[in-house]
Amino acid sequence: MAGGGGGGEGEPEFQVAPMIDVLLTILIFFMTITSAQVLKVDKKIKLPLAPDAQKKDNQRAEAVVNVRWRDGKRAEFVFDDKTYSKPEDLVPLLKVAKANGEKKIVQGANPIFRAVIRGDRDVPALFVSQAMNSCGEAGISDISFSAVNKD
Repeated sequence: MAGGGGGGEGEPEFQVAPMIDVLLTILIFFMTITSAQVLKVDKKIKLPLAPDAQKKDNQRAEAVVNVRWRDGKRAEFVFDDKTYSKPEDLVPLLKVAKANGEKKIVQGANPIFRAVIRGDRDVPALFVSQAMNSCGEAGISDISFSAVNKD
């Protein structure tokens, strides 16, 4: 009877090639997940300062809406790395994101889809309110705001 791997007696040999395959697969998985999270965050936005800000729960499905303040006179709304001049343009996109996010939510401490609004600290409240209204029109009832607790 023919046996696989190693000699008939003694210790089985350690196979390095399958271990490297698994390691590379895991590495690629984590690189794609990290890239997707980084795309949601707009580095040009200076978040408002809130000394009592708390860390968010990263285990929930969410949509991130960035509100930029351009040239000191106009707001831009950024969602999925695309820029929109009117918040109404976000409503159909947020509806799709909510539907897709709710499919991924199975069980958890808080299985409600959330929108996170990241407004620049110079943006007038009117434009943040418009982003909130767009989220509400898309059927998203749980809205959070991003802030930093130190400069």
